[in-house]
Amino acid sequence: MKRLLPFAVLALLYAGAAAQEPAERMTPPSIRVSGDATVIVQPDQARIDIGVTTQAQTAQAAAADNAHRLETVLAELRRALGSGAEIKTVNYALNPDYRYPKEGGKPTITGYTATNIVRVTLNDLTRIGQAIDVATQSGANQVQRLQFTLKDEQAARLQALRAAAVKAKAQAEALAQALGLKIGRVLSVVESSAGFQPVLREVALPRAEAAVSTPVEPGTIEAHAAITLTVEIGAQ
Repeated sequence: MKRLLPFAVLALLYAGAAAQEPAERMTPPSIRVSGDATVIVQPDQARIDIGVTTQAQTAQAAAADNAHRLETVLAELRRALGSGAEIKTVNYALNPDYRYPKEGGKPTITGYTATNIVRVTLNDLTRIGQAIDVATQSGANQVQRLQFTLKDEQAARLQALRAAAVKAKAQAEALAQALGLKIGRVLSVVESSAGFQPVLREVALPRAEAAVSTPVEPGTIEAHAAITLTVEIGAQ
């Protein structure tokens, strides 16, 4: 037993060293860099919120007048735009109108207001002005928002992510070269942000006597992405 004791001690020391070795391997020398990119793309889709607001003494009268006028607007839009437009309802409201006494007290109902908003989606941007003109000339009195966007948002997002990754890799290589090191395997990639902001335009209701179509300029959309890249480094 006395001769076996040193071997047992050596075995325990070896086991302890082996247990510590993987922990050291989990934290290799590395550098962390960030890359961001913005890609400019042309919008290929437009969404216009068009509606009708009516007022009457009773809720039924306001709703009926609104339905009649909106049906006329929708019929004219479908006739002018055909299958090249998607139209759907996005908001409907029927609310009482109140008069508040100057001296205070309980308000009284003076009538009702009905509002119905539809969203027109167009893939042909050259017909935006026509859609606005047709709607307003046939009875629409609300043009709340004009939004330029993309039919395939994912494609623009991925393009920006690829550009951000290339930029981050170039920064890592430049740092390693300046320090006399070389980069190895990628340890982690974290997407910080990615997306795009649709372009919003304010649209004024065209005058009834206007002889020309409503002018609309789409502009461009910026797709943005940012990543954080961690790579292993070592001696050259």
